[in-house]
Amino acid sequence: MEPILLYGFPSGSSMGLVAAFEWLEQPYKLCRVNMLGEMREPDYRKLNPRVETPVLITGKREVLTETMAIAAWLEARDTKRRISFDPLSRQADRMHQMMAFINTGFTGMFGPLWAAMEMEPPNPAMQSALREWGRERVIERHDRLEEMIGDTRFLIADHPTLADGVLIGVARWLDFHEVADKGRWPKLAALRERIEADPAVVYATEQESGGMLPGSGACSAHIELSELIEQFGS
Repeated sequence: MEPILLYGFPSGSSMGLVAAFEWLEQPYKLCRVNMLGEMREPDYRKLNPRVETPVLITGKREVLTETMAIAAWLEARDTKRRISFDPLSRQADRMHQMMAFINTGFTGMFGPLWAAMEMEPPNPAMQSALREWGRERVIERHDRLEEMIGDTRFLIADHPTLADGVLIGVARWLDFHEVADKGRWPKLAALRERIEADPAVVYATEQESGGMLPGSGACSAHIELSELIEQFGS
């Protein structure tokens, strides 16, 4: 069985994992999940009780959640080192370090902004405070990431890796929440432009919007969420 990646829209962090599957060039399938609708239905908890994306259904028919766990699953199968490195190399260490930073503090600082946007019922005073605090912390984390970017074309090397996939799904939240002009961080802005122009990322972004842009050919099918819940829901 081919692995199946459940990815979220709109603007899900999991978009970068779709790109990573494309870079890997191994067969897989996709399932597009509306995070503001069907993900919040009770049945979705049968796949992921934490009500989040991404979710990976592996070739062994096992359900795997969390971005870093799925990235590690991809890395272990990257025998040609298209998106990763020799596990004992300095590049691998740097990739893991960068991914950890992006997936924790960098991503986490957007939490207050998402909470303010999704708060029901609305609480204007609390929402205002969350937005102010969230913006300050997001800017600070962008300052730190700007300092970490080196001289390679992409985060770790001159070709995209898992670190770029983990970054690109989240980096666009700066624009989504209108925190600041991305030009404030010139190295990060240039990096984003390069990643976003990559054919695999163009394909992944198009899938989010429901488009049918042809990719590498590695994705063999799109599966309905209801079908996966019926087959793999616990």
